[in-house]
Amino acid sequence: MEVSVPNFGELRFDVVLFDLNGTLGESGRVSEEVKHLLERLADKYTVVVLSSDTFGTLEEELAGLSLRIERVSSGMGKAEIAKGYAPYAAVGNGNNDVAMLEGAELAFCVIGKEGATVDALLASDIVVTDVKDAIAMLLDEKKLIATLRG
Repeated sequence: MEVSVPNFGELRFDVVLFDLNGTLGESGRVSEEVKHLLERLADKYTVVVLSSDTFGTLEEELAGLSLRIERVSSGMGKAEIAKGYAPYAAVGNGNNDVAMLEGAELAFCVIGKEGATVDALLASDIVVTDVKDAIAMLLDEKKLIATLRG
């Protein structure tokens, strides 16, 4: 994406990083609707899901989708992995997403059924209650401009 947002600035990125649990899905499960939207997003961006896979569903839930999976470990967190994809947009909800959100050109916090941390909220440019809304803005830059313009 390359877009100029009045009174916000220039946005340039071609990678979107997502957290899995609490962001893309609930209890490690991703809805078919979100999977379809991720496929549409992958036509426009490189889509990467970063997760420590708390529920053990990462590969199963995302199998066959046109995206990359990066497993987070104690040795390499999301922020370190994210640096390799810069510049990027990021979508997350938890404390382990904060540094990734802070390093993003554009950061979304999802306050879904699993909630979000205050630090993730404060590290974000846009707050949504459903990941589908974040994806919709990434697919239609006019929606993004309408939200961000000053």
